[in-house]
Amino acid sequence: MSNITITQTGANKTFGGWTKMFSHPSAICGGEMNFSVFLPPQAESGDVPVLYWLSGLTCNHENFITKSGAQQYASEHGIMLVAPDTSPRGAGVKGEDDTYDLGTGAGFYINATEKKWATNYRMEDYIMQELPEIIRASFPVMEEQESVFGHSMGGHGALTLALKYPGRYRSVSAFSPICAPSRCPWGEKVFLEYLGDDKGKWKLHDANELIKSTTLEIPVLIDQGGDDPFLEKELNYELFLKTCTDNNQTLTARLQTGYDHSYYFIATFMADHIRHHAKALQV
Repeated sequence: MSNITITQTGANKTFGGWTKMFSHPSAICGGEMNFSVFLPPQAESGDVPVLYWLSGLTCNHENFITKSGAQQYASEHGIMLVAPDTSPRGAGVKGEDDTYDLGTGAGFYINATEKKWATNYRMEDYIMQELPEIIRASFPVMEEQESVFGHSMGGHGALTLALKYPGRYRSVSAFSPICAPSRCPWGEKVFLEYLGDDKGKWKLHDANELIKSTTLEIPVLIDQGGDDPFLEKELNYELFLKTCTDNNQTLTARLQTGYDHSYYFIATFMADHIRHHAKALQV
């Protein structure tokens, strides 16, 4: 049971429920952290399942909750949405605000092991331990009824955390995930900084590598925009599909012609993803 006090920083009535924003002190990240939630109307009369959203590079806890249109579908299915921030803020690590793809806004949902970053950049423990404890203690949620999805860096996070913690989630999905971060410029940059030059450590946070030794036994859905500017250089979508095929990983993967990497793409297919999770969460 969490004894952390959360502070509400915003609230808006939404599709019969409430979109709310909170801040709280984080023992794991060593500073103030923020998250957003959508509480569906069903939460007023009973416990509801939880669907965690992990956002992409440069995003914070607000992007998804304000741009995706997910509340309408979560309200229909009676699912609580939780959208954490993508990194600590103002940790005081030298260089954390120098570029968009390292440090602030670029936590990558891993625990940094390099001394410079290791005290604050512990997003894996935050997502898997501290935040769920807060959610369970503060909101009417069902025990062991959790799923996860995300976009880009957050799609990487959703896939890798589902793989690394079997049994934790009922389903997983991703929009344009960074499928093989140890083999793309975004991932190579942050892994070198956060984890050091031992590439064996990198593979522990790479869905394309993890799928070679374990498979997901939960429903998996991936949507990838066909006109995504990062498709070839950063995302390794085709490589991941081949690796899944080679290792008998079952999934639904859809290349969506004409769509890019933006929240316009995400909003277009959000209803499908909420339905995907609702079926697994049995609501």
